[in-house]
Amino acid sequence: MAVPQFDPGEMNPIREQPAFGPPGTPPTKIWRTPVPLKDGYIAAMKREPLWQLSGIETGMFSPRFYPDNIARGLVVDGEGFVMSDQAGIPVGGKDIFGVEWVFVSSAGGSMVKPGNPLLASANEWKSKVKFPDINKWDWEGSAKKNEAYLRNLDTLPLIWLQNGFFERLVSFMDFEGAAMAIIDEEQQDAVKDLMQALADLYISIIDNFRKYFGLTSYTIHDDWGSQMAPFFSPAAGRELIVPAMRRVTDHIHSLGGIADFHSCGHVDMCIPNMIAAGWDSWSGMAMNDTQGAYEKYGDKIIIGVIPDQWDPASTPEEKQREEARKFVDKFCRPGKPCLINYYGSTVLTPAFREELYRCSRIKLGGT
Repeated sequence: MAVPQFDPGEMNPIREQPAFGPPGTPPTKIWRTPVPLKDGYIAAMKREPLWQLSGIETGMFSPRFYPDNIARGLVVDGEGFVMSDQAGIPVGGKDIFGVEWVFVSSAGGSMVKPGNPLLASANEWKSKVKFPDINKWDWEGSAKKNEAYLRNLDTLPLIWLQNGFFERLVSFMDFEGAAMAIIDEEQQDAVKDLMQALADLYISIIDNFRKYFGLTSYTIHDDWGSQMAPFFSPAAGRELIVPAMRRVTDHIHSLGGIADFHSCGHVDMCIPNMIAAGWDSWSGMAMNDTQGAYEKYGDKIIIGVIPDQWDPASTPEEKQREEARKFVDKFCRPGKPCLINYYGSTVLTPAFREELYRCSRIKLGGT
């Protein structure tokens, strides 16, 4: 698509919205973009960026009717935001497979109730894992409750699917058992079969989200590493997990949707597997070299880049604007866009955001 020419009138904000951050964080100005925010995001995912995305273009959709979301203690939908039982909604409990989760307040999330793994060996999954009957979930009721909420969004709702493939294996076996199953030749065929069965399930869930909510874009969660290194070798991931993932991302794309990958840990060495699995984008944690990943792989997968860090409290405004211009010059390229990584969001001051938008619009659309 042709990139609209920059109009200085775009810098007249249409509204402000509360910023995600500690108390006192200034609100975020929403500029008069040439297309709705969600369309700007979609354009960038098609490698036809209109401006530098800054994270305001999408929103998480994690509805409470879906058992994993209550079990994991993370609900974002038209009825509100739930990350603990402070909202009056108990969190933790059973996920879609009946696995019990416990909410840990100090960590702000849930973990599988320890000490009683469902599987001692991946070879047992066909007899012990009971797949959910997703038709028993209240799809229609939730769609009605969220209809107005979704209709009024100008951002693109990304359905948040937790417990992807390796994480699901961990939920069945605890971490030690899952790590062993990945490397144990006697369990690997069973792991492959289980991954394909999970792909079948997720594709059915994706079809229902399209049917009842009209939504086709996803962030799928599957942590692959620790702070130091991946949990498994790239070769094992390529053989055991990537083929099943690719079926899911291909299905999302066949519906016209976007497939965003959320994978924590020091996993930048696994980016070739993310590409092979068909993901459109990935934003890694701060221990990853996201700027190097952009240079090496940004033409194949859209990388969430962490900007150079500086102290917002002590950095003069003109220096902040200079940093935004440097970011645009280096990372905002036609045909090779990037996301701004959440882990670099501390530098997204009002001045940085304003200069980022203005300069990226001029670079991409001209004046």
